[in-house]
This record gives sequence, C-alpha cells and structure tokens, in this order.
Amino acid sequence: MLEIGKYKFESRLIVGSGKYADFQTTRDATITSGSNLITVAVRRVNITNPNEENLMDYFKDTDVKILPNSAGCVTAEEAITTFRMVREATGIDIVKLEVIGDTKKTLYPDVVETLEAAKVLYKDGFTIMAYTNDDPIMAKKLEDAGVHAVMPLAAPIGSGLGIQNRYNVAFVRDAVSVPVIVDAGVGTASDSSIAMELGADGVLTNTAIAGAKNPIQMAEAMKYAVKAGRLAYLSGRIPKKPYATASSPVDGLIQF
Repeated sequence: MLEIGKYKFESRLIVGSGKYADFQTTRDATITSGSNLITVAVRRVNITNPNEENLMDYFKDTDVKILPNSAGCVTAEEAITTFRMVREATGIDIVKLEVIGDTKKTLYPDVVETLEAAKVLYKDGFTIMAYTNDDPIMAKKLEDAGVHAVMPLAAPIGSGLGIQNRYNVAFVRDAVSVPVIVDAGVGTASDSSIAMELGADGVLTNTAIAGAKNPIQMAEAMKYAVKAGRLAYLSGRIPKKPYATASSPVDGLIQF
C-alpha cells in the first residue's frame, strides 16, 4: 500500500487528467491503469460546478480519488486560495501543490513560493503532495514544513525525456521519510520502471499516457511498469561490475 498522510492506495501509479480527447477517454485510461488517484488542474478542468460537465461524475462508481492540483498558480497565495475554494466546494482535502516559476519554457517550480504555501496549507489541515525540483535539500525543507509527499520532477513537464538525473532521485529518497513520487517528464513505461527501481514510492504521469497513439494500451503498460520496477527495487539488484562474471560455477569443470 502507498500511504500518503491519512490516505492509503493500492496502486503506486498516479495519473493525470489533461490532454485527453474527452472525459470518457480519461476514465477509460485511468481505470485501465489501475490507478486510485487522478490529478486535476482545477483552474482548467471542472470538478466544482455541478451545472457543467463534471469530471467527478465519471468516477462516482469507482475507487479513484480526485487529486486537485494548483497548475497555473504562480504565487503561494494563488495556490492557497485555490485549494481553500476547492475544499469548500467538494470537501476534498488531499491536494497536489504546484507553484510554477517559469511559465513559458521549463514549467519549473518556484520552490520558495511552494514552501511558503506548504506551511499555510499544513496549518489548514490539508494532505499535501508537493511538486518540486530534484533537490534533496528542498525536499527536506518541504517535509519539515509538513508536506505528506514530495514530488521531484524527472524532466520538464510534458517533455517525455525521462529521468535526467538518476542520482538526484536517489538523493531525494535518502533525504526524506515521506513518500517520494517522481513527477513530470515520464515518456514511456520504462521511465516509470526506472523511477521505481531507484526507490521512488510512486510515479505520476499524464502526457505519456494521454499523448500516446493508444492511450488505453499505454495506461496498461504503465501499470505493469510501476509494479515491475517496485518488485525489482525490493528484490535488490546485483552490483554493477566492469568485467564479465561466469553465471555457472567455475570449480569442478570437466577436464579434457
């Protein structure tokens, strides 16, 4: 089980809701992925207005929880206000905190504003998952501020580049005791496996599934990739060596 604050999830894969053709495809891909948690940019996708097509209606009969995120917010105050309004309208108190510093090219987080927002949201009683850079120092500061999971980026959002600095993901895992969810930049299933093999507690991906030629098949691939990576991590890989080692015993060879 993946435990984030007071919540428990069977799946370690978290999916996004953007870039799909329609809400029905969003649902179909999410169900196929096995994910229990779908993140929603509440400034762009409707989950609060019951008089319009509402994404929450598509998941009423499932065990998938909605994870509001503050995509589009560029200050701590904007993110705080957004989540307070969402909780008032829906009762949802688990959130993905995003405060973006560069809105034009990299979509990198503003970690200073993120940290300030985290402090306030923690006092407000939210369960906080914080999108951040792959810096173990900032990850620790966010944990100390009260976040319940840190979400270091693998690469820029939507880039599909995969994990660009594997060492930093491992450093973040060593720096904090809360779950580490690799977020942003996943391009295909193998990227998710690598993240899990490095010790991440989970993976969040959106574009890699929604932007695939067959989103439903990619969702299924991601499900198995996360499971395989987790099992490999728990199994303990062999050490890397510069030279070959025979796979069968060298003692007692038949002599000719």
